[in-house]
Amino acid sequence: MIENFLGGVAVVFQPVNLLILMSAVFIGFIGGALPGISGVILVVILLPVTYGMDATAAFMLLTAIYGSTVFSGLITAILYRAPGTPEAVMTSFDGYPMTQQGEAGKALGIGILSSAIGGLVGTVALIVFTPLLASVALQFSSPEYFALAVLGLTVVASLGGKLIYGLIGAALGLFIATVGIDPLTGTPRYTFGSLNLAEGVGLIPVIVGLFAISEVMKRASGTETQQPLTKVKVKIFDSAIMRKIALTLSRSSLLGVAIGILPGIGASTAAMVSYSEAVRWSKHPQDFGKGAPEGIAAPEAANNAAAMGALVPLFALGIPGSGTTAIILGAFIMHGLQPGPNFMMVSSDLIYAVFAGLFIVNFMILVFSKPFIKLFTKLLNTPYSVLGPIIVMCCIVGTYSVRNSMFDVWLMLGFGVLGFLLEKLRFPLVAIILGLVLGPIAESELRRSLAMSQGDMTIFLSRPISATLIGVAIALLSVSILIPLYKKYKEKRLYSANAD
Repeated sequence: MIENFLGGVAVVFQPVNLLILMSAVFIGFIGGALPGISGVILVVILLPVTYGMDATAAFMLLTAIYGSTVFSGLITAILYRAPGTPEAVMTSFDGYPMTQQGEAGKALGIGILSSAIGGLVGTVALIVFTPLLASVALQFSSPEYFALAVLGLTVVASLGGKLIYGLIGAALGLFIATVGIDPLTGTPRYTFGSLNLAEGVGLIPVIVGLFAISEVMKRASGTETQQPLTKVKVKIFDSAIMRKIALTLSRSSLLGVAIGILPGIGASTAAMVSYSEAVRWSKHPQDFGKGAPEGIAAPEAANNAAAMGALVPLFALGIPGSGTTAIILGAFIMHGLQPGPNFMMVSSDLIYAVFAGLFIVNFMILVFSKPFIKLFTKLLNTPYSVLGPIIVMCCIVGTYSVRNSMFDVWLMLGFGVLGFLLEKLRFPLVAIILGLVLGPIAESELRRSLAMSQGDMTIFLSRPISATLIGVAIALLSVSILIPLYKKYKEKRLYSANAD
């Protein structure tokens, strides 16, 4: 394995391949930093370009774009609360408040370091444990996937604010996820005869609308201010911060790998779950949402690790672990290659060159991110009357380019108004995204599980993994309900005792 990896490194450092890799990182930086553009879109755009390329160079290009795009979504998430990619949604929760407090450079430094470490951990796991992780993923069936989705939905208990708001938001997201064609029966649901809704409500219009457009509206209305920053100094290696986030980085990177290798779950879910776990393990959970360094480190380490982990089922089983890897699977087939159990043996040279390329990409992120970010931080001094319309135009172009649909643009603007109104109620917008992301997984796997058991709900309790996951979800949600009640009870008793 070491010999193959070193051979892959030698391939990467060939001048042409190294230039391709650097170009891929730069393209990924730009695409990921622009709201509405994602790794899927970039890979789709460049897919025809790779047709005439050597297979090794082609897949180094596509996978490097994938990895760097997942990273660069944090830039606009932190600076403008306009996540460049869906994976960066959770990063904006603590990254943007730090920018408002005049600590944009600190927030960006934490994000860069966490992304690189998470990506390296994910790449090492990809290289070393691919056969083992693939066998673990094979043990998951529909009941386990449903239980994992239920566990992910308990994140609403850690979002801050009222728990009931979080539950309502998740329920709204679950409802939005049901719009479109039924995945099992092919029956239209809540489409009202509109062909535009037949494909369902896209994640990009919802995310861009709720977060980016609502933020522009808030700033334009004068209800949101930001401290002027004359210069943002990005400091990646801060010993005090590194000690503070070390445990969070370790836990989130491993969690990201574990979630990433499960086909169809994705890096966005890994970011949400890891953020939730960071809150639960924190000694100061009240700091989250207000600029906690762990709130940046957790989702960034997890989503980059999960992005690498999503390649495990692709290479080992021929099953895409995310939307972007599904496009990459199509690229393999286009080049006459079929990932699967024998792929590691038949095409080991190509695979290890890709592994080595991804390993080096994470170091490129550390090296090239600071000069790239300087271009974006200069925009902080631009009057918002100029910057706001530019952000809106980027959102419109990015949203339209996903499906070439003006209907998606109107949806985005509608969700922007909704997000603006909900934020006035201090409603956790991420709860809606959570329900929308996990809804299709939960619904499909629930119905498949019931079909397996002929309607017997005990299938979720009779399987050890699913029973454990559901038990943990119930326990965490129960604790989130009982602890506030207990605190109120203690306060009431203390007030009564003082009154006496």
